[in-house]
Amino acid sequence: MSELDYPQDLRYTIDHEWVRVEVGGAVRVGITAYAQNALGDVVYVSLPQVGDQVAVGDSCGEVESTKSVSDVYAPLSGRVSAVNEALDAAPELVNSDPYGEGWMFELTGVDDGEVAGLLDATAYRATLA
Repeated sequence: MSELDYPQDLRYTIDHEWVRVEVGGAVRVGITAYAQNALGDVVYVSLPQVGDQVAVGDSCGEVESTKSVSDVYAPLSGRVSAVNEALDAAPELVNSDPYGEGWMFELTGVDDGEVAGLLDATAYRATLA
């Protein structure tokens, strides 16, 4: 895997989620290139509802692929403020653009200390070795 597979501006979890703090403080969440590659072709994505409160480690969605079904875990505690509705019609965006158009949901009300406690790209890559 190349440097591009794990952007330096993101934070990561050992469960293969990524987090990006957006302008305005919302936190965007998706799964990593490693996770989408391990899953294979994504055919369906189930996401939390806008307004849901989630806590770190909560299962809050599923990604179904041709190989398996995997849970998506909340990397942080907060309120779901947006979901990527494009994934309803085009779940394959998770495979083709996991850090862009394949994002899953956004959280607000997130504790900055929780974000800081996530892995940086170097530490995340080390968990894959």
